[in-house]
This record gives sequence, structure tokens and C-alpha cells, in this order.
Amino acid sequence: MAAEAGRNRLSETTSPYLLQHKDNPVHWWPWGEDALAEAKATGKPILLSIGYAACHWCHVMAHESFENEDIAAVMNDLFVNIKVDREERPDIDAIYMGALHLMGEQGGWPLTMFLDTDGRPFFGGTYFPPTARYGRPGFTEVLKNIARIYRDEPDRVRHNAQAITEALGQRTAGASGIVISDRLLADLTQRMAGVIDPQHGGIQGAPKFPQWSFFWMLWRGAIRYGNTQSATAVEKTLTHICQGGIYDHLGGGFARYSVDERWLAPHFEKMLYDNALLIDLMTEVWRETKNPLFKLRICETVDWLEREMIADGGAFAASLDADSEGEEGKFYVWSRAEIYDALGDEDAQFFSEVYDVSEGGNWERHNILNRLGSLGLMRDDEEKRLRVLRETLLARRAKRIRPGWDDKVLADWNGLMIAALSRAAVVFGQPEWLERAETAFAFIDTTMTVDHRLRHSWRAGKLGAAATASDYANMTWAALRLFQATGKPRYLADAESWADVLHAHYWLSDEGRYAATADDTGDVLVRLAGGTDDAVPNANAIQVSNLAHLAVLTGNQTYAEQAMSVLESFSPDIQKNLVAHTGLLAASIDAMSPQQVVITGGSGREKMVAALYELSLPGALEHVLGEVDASGVAPALEGKSSKDGAATVFVCLGPQCSAPLTGPDGLIALLKEQRRARA
Repeated sequence: MAAEAGRNRLSETTSPYLLQHKDNPVHWWPWGEDALAEAKATGKPILLSIGYAACHWCHVMAHESFENEDIAAVMNDLFVNIKVDREERPDIDAIYMGALHLMGEQGGWPLTMFLDTDGRPFFGGTYFPPTARYGRPGFTEVLKNIARIYRDEPDRVRHNAQAITEALGQRTAGASGIVISDRLLADLTQRMAGVIDPQHGGIQGAPKFPQWSFFWMLWRGAIRYGNTQSATAVEKTLTHICQGGIYDHLGGGFARYSVDERWLAPHFEKMLYDNALLIDLMTEVWRETKNPLFKLRICETVDWLEREMIADGGAFAASLDADSEGEEGKFYVWSRAEIYDALGDEDAQFFSEVYDVSEGGNWERHNILNRLGSLGLMRDDEEKRLRVLRETLLARRAKRIRPGWDDKVLADWNGLMIAALSRAAVVFGQPEWLERAETAFAFIDTTMTVDHRLRHSWRAGKLGAAATASDYANMTWAALRLFQATGKPRYLADAESWADVLHAHYWLSDEGRYAATADDTGDVLVRLAGGTDDAVPNANAIQVSNLAHLAVLTGNQTYAEQAMSVLESFSPDIQKNLVAHTGLLAASIDAMSPQQVVITGGSGREKMVAALYELSLPGALEHVLGEVDASGVAPALEGKSSKDGAATVFVCLGPQCSAPLTGPDGLIALLKEQRRARA
């Protein structure tokens, strides 16, 4: 066994991140039973390294340490070394990132954890330099010290591992908690607005992240409670994101976050989930504000998605790397000389003034294209001229060595993008976007489903691990959005089916919430079941909205009871930290006041639809039926048909529906009345 163990096994995997390490001199194992058995057989502790393909500091540590023959020899001698792609196994990543937080350390990637032979964590960190610097010990020193402690102080290791593992499984469910009410949410909305950077938008300070759950709650609160300060804060934030360097002004798409407080300098990787969530939020804010910048950025980002992010089979790829040629951002930044060479003096001068290009650069001697100097759009003729110049520079940039492309398909991230595209398609009248969303959905519904159970990932013809709760929650959201956009019953059937599987295999009946992993996922140390927000929305939060909507659509109040159970389960956690649970709090509005609008076919339909999209209805179920016969489609649509050949609107709040309307007059006023909280 030991002789056979002495090799790097990552070439046998399909993960782009793991394949980046297949030629390391480290004897890497992928996560799995064989690796854990090797630790048991040899008695060596486990070195667990978790990262992802687009992670800059993961590349740095790989180059400095994992490609170093001497450091690799120490790793091979002292540890069983396991490499994990956090995007393929978010459940594994969440466990050991949670363990690091319990150790009092700040999280991040690469995540470097040390485990006993049972997979229990006892020490960890993130990036370690090869030799001591940045206030961090050298990696070789860390390796030798950890191995020594594991060998010489087994009681200490055992105690730490047991304490951390027990703490990971602790819950606050059952304790007294807070009552979620409109009074609470209105007050929270006001307080959240107070932490927004008044100059640049976003939460004050640096770095700055889009933080969808936070801004989704802030926008929902702005609409429900008539809070203009909160609405302005969201619009300001999105405007700076759209005009900052975090946006790729040539190719479209948003980077993961900005390292500075102005949204100028991005961490250059582009993740599918960020772009999905920003498309969705901007679509909703555009409806209320009609800010042309948001519509433009949505269209450009969808263009980027279709040009660069379609994986084999028609679903969406995971990410684009931050690095190319070993440098972060090299593909995206420009010198002034390059701009002038590509555009000529007159056009280059005009472009440079608009996009903040200078001889000395605007960030570490390079130029990150941005329009933070003037946030509004220019005259139509000037914008048309800029578009031509951007196309020229995009063609020039295409000749550069491209960043790495992680083309694995993740069910949960695809669910977010499908949901966003489905809503944006109908709001902006883009049927091809809807077709793209349906194609991606079909791939996951067929290729990534085995025996009615979803798989989390797919690449190169191979399926990955069992689905997480987020896969089911996000794909249920996608199915509900597609059902609203198309009126096709099969999407509602999928939403019900996945909600039922999620409840059967992920529901913790004694706690009234969903675990991240299924009851038959055998290779996880503990079944986490948290509700806090992350870069991607929490599965419990998304599912609360899904369940509230399924209850409305099907008439099955069991779904509504499950939604309320989740909120009650997390109320002690929410009481401890409101802002960490903004996803759940936003979803609670759907549980308390689910709103539904149905527009039938018939004369005058276009005016009705225009009125619907004249204002934001965050969280609402919206059905534009066209010529679809609603009978038999869903219980909530039964009997909702056109009156006397005219398009008819039915507006419902919970179980109460208004009288049907056959003209746009009064519709906007009624929708505004319903979306506001009762006094």
C-alpha cells in the first residue's frame, strides 16, 4: 500500500483545479475513501489543501511550495496529502472552513488544514509562505512542527480534534429566539442603510464585495417600507460596481470583489454566481429606477456569458481565472502606450479621458479601465463611439494569453444563473435569454440527475459528488422562475419533485431546518446546517422563498409550514446576529406576504405587461400567460382567464386576490399598495 501510495493521483480526476496540481512532486490524493484509508493504514496525519481554479493565492502557494521538490519531500514523508476543489465539494470546504473559524482564524483560500486519521481537524490556516514572511511562519517549519506535535502530544491532538468536531455540530435550535416582524425588518433596513459607504456605495471600508444577500434584503426593505435612503444606497452601490474596475468594460462580466474601497481594483477572477446574482438584483432595481446603466451592463454581461461561459452540453461554466502568464490581472490591464497603439492618437485620447488611462497608471503602474470619474452615461453619439473603440480593444486583447477557464458545471451556480436569466428575459423582452436558460436547465435535469437525485458537478462526461442542499434549493428556484416565464407545467413539477427530495434527505426533523448534505452522504465529518450568508445565498434562505411560492402555486400548505419551521428554527441564531442572516430575513417576507400577479392573454396585454414591469416587485410570483390556457397548469392559476377577450390581471397577496382588472389604469397603484407592509 505504501509503495503504491507514493505517487500523485490527481491526473485521474476531471477538476480543472486538481489537474493544475497533477504534476506536483507532492503525492496528492483526491478526497475519498481511499485517501482516508491510507491515513489509517500509515498512521500519518492528513494535510488537507482546499482551493479552486480561479484562486490567485492558491496559485502562489502551489508555485512556491507544492512545486518545490524539497517542500514536497517533507509533505510526502510526514503526511497523507489530500487536495480538494472547494467548488466540487462545497460541503467538505464548509466543514473545514468552519473548523478554522472555531480556531479563531480568519478564513480564505487556499485553506490548509491538518486532520487526524479520522478526518477530524486539529490545526489549520490559509496561505503559508515557503519561508517565514508576512508575519506568517514558513510552510516547512509548520509541517515539521505539526508532525512533531501529532507524534509527541497525542492527547493534546485528540482533545483539540474532539472539541472542534463537537463544536462544529452544535446548534442553537430549541433556544428562545426573536420574532420576525415588519417592525423588526423595517428597523433593520434603516440600520443597514447606515453602514453603506456614502461616497462609493457598498459596505464601508475595503475590500468590497457585492454581497447579494445583504443588498437583496436592503432593496426588499426599501420597497416594503418605503425607505428611500435604503433604495438610494442600493442604486449607488450598483452604479459604482457597474462603472468601477470590478466590471470588465471590454468583455462584460463582473469580477469577484474589489480590493479597495472605490471598486477600482478587482480580484480579477470572474465567478458564475456573482454574475448571476448581480444580473438578478440589477434587473429588479432597473424596474423601479429605469437606470439605463443597469440595463446596458446586464445586456453586456449576458453577451459575455454566451461568448465565454457556455460549457459542453449547453450549461454554464464555473469561472475564469484571475491569473494569466503567472500574473494576476495581466490579461485585463493596459498601458497607455497599448491604448494609443491600438486606437490612434485622437480616439485614444478620448478613450483615455473616459476610462481613466494615464501614463503612470491608476493601479500599481497599470491601467484598470473604469468610469468612476463620471458615473453617468454620455450622449448617445459618444457612447456609440466608445462602443466601437471597446470592440477594437477587445479584439486586441483576444490575442493575449487567456486566463484559465474552469468549465465544470455546478448545479447550484447554474440554478442561480438560470433563475436570473429567466426573469431578465421577460423583463427586457429577450426570448433568446430564456432559451439559453432552458437549455442549461435541461442539461442539469437530464445529464446531472441519476435515479431522481441531482449530482453537484459534471465535467468531461463525469458526474461528481452527490448534490448539496444548495443544488436542490437553487435549481428549485430556477424551475419556479422558468415556470413563471413559460407557463410550462413540467417546471412546476420539477420544483415540487426537488423540494420533496430535499425534504426527504436533508431535513433535520428535530431541528426544523435543512442540512447541507444528504442523510446518505457518507464522507462528511458532520452534517452542517447553518443559515448564515456567504458569497452565495444560503440553501435554507432560498428554500424558504421556494416553499412559500410552492404553497401559493399548489395550494399545499405543508410547504408553508415547512418554510415557517425553518424561520423558527433559526430565530435564536438570527437574534444573535441579524446582519449575518439577511438572506433568511429577506425570505421571511415571502413567507409572511407572498405576492402573485397573473396577466392573461387578450387585447391590451402589452400595456398590462408594461405596467407590471414599471415597478419593482421583489420576490413576487409573476405569470404572463399570453395564449397559454391556465387550466390544469397549477391550482393557483385555475379560473384566471381573460374576460371578454381582453387581457386580465389578477393580483393576489397570500390567499386574498383583488377583483380582476381589464385595463392598466389602477394596476400600478394596486401593485404599490400590495407590495408595501400594512401599517
